[in-house]
Amino acid sequence: MESDQLRHYKNKLDFEMDSWDVHDALSNAESIAVVDGRSTEAHAVEHIPGSLNIPHREINADSTASLNPSLTYVCYCDGIGCNASTKTAMKLLMLGFEVRELIGGLDWWKRDGYATDGSNPQPGKQIECGC
Repeated sequence: MESDQLRHYKNKLDFEMDSWDVHDALSNAESIAVVDGRSTEAHAVEHIPGSLNIPHREINADSTASLNPSLTYVCYCDGIGCNASTKTAMKLLMLGFEVRELIGGLDWWKRDGYATDGSNPQPGKQIECGC
């Protein structure tokens, strides 16, 4: 028998990924794309390598028309003090895309030692595509 608590934890794993999961998925060329829901300016300064920048305020059918509907879109923002990743995930989900949210956002990505790109990049472990 499945308890409410067990369903809760299963749902979290269905809807969220941590930075290790995302780095591993990207390195193994899994069918995901990473979406930065922050502003264009914030993305230009620093972002997860290869991430798409679709500011959550600009998400609509037109701005997402070129997205591949077969991918899972992993949404992120600055970190736990920011809800742009949640807004991004919700809006993409409402448009019919499969989504997950990156736990801890860019902050935890960097804390886990992964490299970033942008005008103020952080060195760290690179994504090594096993394509």
